[in-house]
Amino acid sequence: MLGDVVRVVAVFGGGGAKTLAHAGAWKALLEAGLQPFHIVGTSMGAVIGAALAAGSTSQRVVDIALSLQKKDFAALDAWSLAKGVFAGNILKPEPLKRTIARLVPATRFADLQVPLTVTTTDLDSGELVLFGALGQDAPLVDALYASCALPLYFPPEVIDARRLGDGGLRGVVPIDVARGIPADLVVAVDVGPGFDEPPADKKAAIPPLVRAHGEAIRVMMAAQTERAIAAWPKDAARLVVVRAVAEREATFAVDRVERYLEAGYQKTRVALAQTTR
Repeated sequence: MLGDVVRVVAVFGGGGAKTLAHAGAWKALLEAGLQPFHIVGTSMGAVIGAALAAGSTSQRVVDIALSLQKKDFAALDAWSLAKGVFAGNILKPEPLKRTIARLVPATRFADLQVPLTVTTTDLDSGELVLFGALGQDAPLVDALYASCALPLYFPPEVIDARRLGDGGLRGVVPIDVARGIPADLVVAVDVGPGFDEPPADKKAAIPPLVRAHGEAIRVMMAAQTERAIAAWPKDAARLVVVRAVAEREATFAVDRVERYLEAGYQKTRVALAQTTR
């Protein structure tokens, strides 16, 4: 029964704009009297987690998100595009870093009210690299940007001479990291790629090469998530997976922020209610 649960870990997976569902999940957790004592986040899930860990309300996060435009985090790099297939990335890193700084009212992990662990991937060794509560220290914006820097889209962040990219390459829903945290309940909110996603109603105007890259990444991340959930040990903390949003080609869908917030809130409420049965 949840009434006896004291220690709750929230795991916020990556998924671009869909990660606004995490703000709704946070609201549902607090209403249920379940204040997470640790957040594990990947990619934009780490950014939303950092904002909440810094003391932001769900509404503050949504209000800022509603003010954003696509150019605030997905600004094309004209010089890179001129290089064609020889380009290292297609988007500029600076707008995303500025947006992260707007969303997160803190600059250091030490300033956060709730311990946060951020996942990144060493692009040279393939190693999972953690920052924050369970990992090394770094400027918060740099670690969060690195966690979001999916190859092809964004250039990597170099921290301590390591080229770091999107933590979702190692696990878009990082429940494996949460396994190492003593807890009673792990609530993992999944808004990333999945095999349950129906075809997009209207395909976005994405160049064929970029679409092919996205499709390959989607299959890889979906398979990793399924394996991680299936491998969750029976003697570990109780795992509740909330599949808040299952949509394709919605990474930059900032026009759906309020719908994602509500989906995260409602799906988490239902999952918690089922857990108490």
